[in-house]
Amino acid sequence: MRWVESGDVRLAMFEQGDPSAPTVLMVHGYPDTHRVWDEVADLLQDRFHVVCYDVRGAGLSGAPSETSGYDYDHLAADLTAVLDAVGKPGVHLAGHDWGSIQGWQLIGRPGIEERILSFTSLGGVHPGQAADFMRHGKRNKVAGQLLRSWYIGAFQIPALPETVLRATLPRLANRFGAPARPGHPADTLVEDGVNGLGLYRANLPFSGGASDDAPLPQVPVQLVECTKDPFVSPALLASTYLWAPRLWHRRLHAGHWPQRSHPRVLAHMITEFVEHVEGAEPSRELRRAGPGERGPFDDRLVVITGAGSGIGRATARAFAAHGAEVICADIDLDAARRTVEGIADRGGAAHALRVDVADATAMEEFARLVKDRHGVADIVVNNAGIVVAGAFLDHSVEDWRRTLDVNLWGVIHGCRLFAAQMVERGQGGHIVNLASVASFLPTRLLPAYSVSKAAVKSLSDCLRAELAGRGIGVTAICPGFVSTPIAHNTVYVGEFSEGAEGPAAKAVAARGYPPERVAAHILRAVHRNLPVVPVNAEGTFGYALSRISPAAVRGVARLTGSGEISRLTNKR
Repeated sequence: MRWVESGDVRLAMFEQGDPSAPTVLMVHGYPDTHRVWDEVADLLQDRFHVVCYDVRGAGLSGAPSETSGYDYDHLAADLTAVLDAVGKPGVHLAGHDWGSIQGWQLIGRPGIEERILSFTSLGGVHPGQAADFMRHGKRNKVAGQLLRSWYIGAFQIPALPETVLRATLPRLANRFGAPARPGHPADTLVEDGVNGLGLYRANLPFSGGASDDAPLPQVPVQLVECTKDPFVSPALLASTYLWAPRLWHRRLHAGHWPQRSHPRVLAHMITEFVEHVEGAEPSRELRRAGPGERGPFDDRLVVITGAGSGIGRATARAFAAHGAEVICADIDLDAARRTVEGIADRGGAAHALRVDVADATAMEEFARLVKDRHGVADIVVNNAGIVVAGAFLDHSVEDWRRTLDVNLWGVIHGCRLFAAQMVERGQGGHIVNLASVASFLPTRLLPAYSVSKAAVKSLSDCLRAELAGRGIGVTAICPGFVSTPIAHNTVYVGEFSEGAEGPAAKAVAARGYPPERVAAHILRAVHRNLPVVPVNAEGTFGYALSRISPAAVRGVARLTGSGEISRLTNKR
């Protein structure tokens, strides 16, 4: 720690890391102190020179005697004094809450702008943007933001806010912030909260809009939108690109204090952005967030199991055609490579890997390999599956075990491993599980297959409910008959163990429903975050019937089964 003089106050400034490394200067918000950044600063100090300071009126820093001492001119003088104390021609700025609001206001000012190499904004907007939104935004969106910001008006009332804050602030901080730990909330919380009212009274309500006297910043800006922030709405942030010509917009599924709840994720975002501004190649996630138009799947990493043929191959090609990088996994590595070759011929990016989805150890190694080589998957399609056809009493224990190992446990492994990576990353994702019309339209011909697919659909429903708060969507795709090689690969047991493969394959091919159409449904489901997608006529009919009349579904099940195979094989 060292002291920095700034006009009528003395600021407490704190440093860690190598002073010769690029400097990251982090400014806290209201009613915090610099200690809110502790976890992030500790994670950054090995790569950067990290500087924080208590803003005027907070923590160990002095407080002005008049409300006017909190206006933007005084905040600009404070930031200038800290920059002078750092003694470098340029620093990377990160601001949270009021630290972000003053950052937006100040980084366009002469004397400051040329000393800011980049700006990372969390939980606070450009004052002109806020004013413009209040005047020109849609009424319902403006009303929603006003409800979130009710306290701004309340803070303008003389005397009363001071009394209320002294009585309630510690309890409110524990309710809306992260769990308390030494240093945050600070021991000076109540005094900081009362002093910080000057920020609102000297500078708010926002005014000016597009004619605001603070010019638009030309420095690279990284906007980290916290999707569960109770104070700042997505609608308010939506027009940020108008106020920052060089904008990287990233989303973090966190509340208002991501420094406390997701320090590793936030430190990773700051590191990627700062290193890119310093000259490093951008990561896939940073490219996706950067300036310019992006399609919904551009620069996405997609993992697909069973990608060597059929629906898996068609889905891999579709995602690659829409700008994604695809990991094509299959138990048949040569088949996966053929899929990759076809994608490469069309100018897409794909990689082939072998994995047996039924092998838990192999799937764990596969998930680690994908993360280490390519990063965390944005979309995972658990597609690999097998079919055993025949009567229940003709299914052996091994038939059941293999069907459930691939069709159910393979999906469980994929969901468990890749969802954990998505949750840790904190930036959302999507999981697609291939179920079937058989998951809600049972048949005597496919008992093991139907059970496995019904379980997959139920698993998808459970997982969707659990992961929704993490920004991760889950979809169950339920196709009917699709013209794929699956009939050739089906194991027929019992009475029809011989002679059924050829006729069944011809019947499925004659259905004329190509896997490319299923792939289109998958892309649409991910884009729209749909829960259950029945595919083709029998899928749609079966799903509707299962919801309208379960008794009718049971009747259909009694009418289907061995007779179909008999007619195909001319045995009866």
